[in-house]
Amino acid sequence: MGQGVIKDARVFADLDGLSHAVSEECVRVATEAVSARGKCLIALSGGHTPERAYQIWSTEYREKMPWAKTHFFWGDERFVGTDDPKSNYRMAREKLFKNAPVPPENIHPILTSYPNADEAAREYEKVLRMFIAETGPSFDVMLLGIGVEGHTASLFPGSPALEVQKRWAVGVKAPAEPPVRISLTFPVLRRARETYFLAAGAGKVEIIATLRRDSPADTAKLPVAMLKPEGEEIWFLDKAADGPLSAKQA
Repeated sequence: MGQGVIKDARVFADLDGLSHAVSEECVRVATEAVSARGKCLIALSGGHTPERAYQIWSTEYREKMPWAKTHFFWGDERFVGTDDPKSNYRMAREKLFKNAPVPPENIHPILTSYPNADEAAREYEKVLRMFIAETGPSFDVMLLGIGVEGHTASLFPGSPALEVQKRWAVGVKAPAEPPVRISLTFPVLRRARETYFLAAGAGKVEIIATLRRDSPADTAKLPVAMLKPEGEEIWFLDKAADGPLSAKQA
């Protein structure tokens, strides 16, 4: 029997342990990327789970990270203003960039000042293509969350965006607040050198259990299972999210 969707899970006692581990891995990958290629490309996730990691990363690991040669992008964004509490950019600005010495020109938010989300997506794709080739690896690190219904980035079950093959970013309507969003698509999301899924809290127990089961019938239409990253894939879980199916605690 297989292991389901989750092949490599690292389970921690709490969110702090998870957040330290994610920060350490990001520093490692960034250091290696800068040494090998002169720069590092990281795609950030929104939501509540990564907030603590961003705080730890920018303070406790501040002196270890090659900030000046690291470029930051986003896997998705809500179509709201940059100061809106629901803005993924705003969260990263407050939790990560406020303490980290990242050059402003290295921060590449999904701009929401366009007339509609799809136009914002088209403009963001132009930015991505300045850094990422049509083939081969995209980001050095892709940070992603997971929703209770199996969404990741802003790709929800049944979304037409799941079928997009040519474009790298599209405007989407999500069954969540706020509903209008911009999301990267599978063609660029799945090409990251390393993909880290972060899940914490008891609210994620059911979806994590579903993904751990070796049951394609249960997971075939879940965006997080459909993604199928081409590079290394690691799941960072806390014990509350992993529940009774806890892997060996890290």
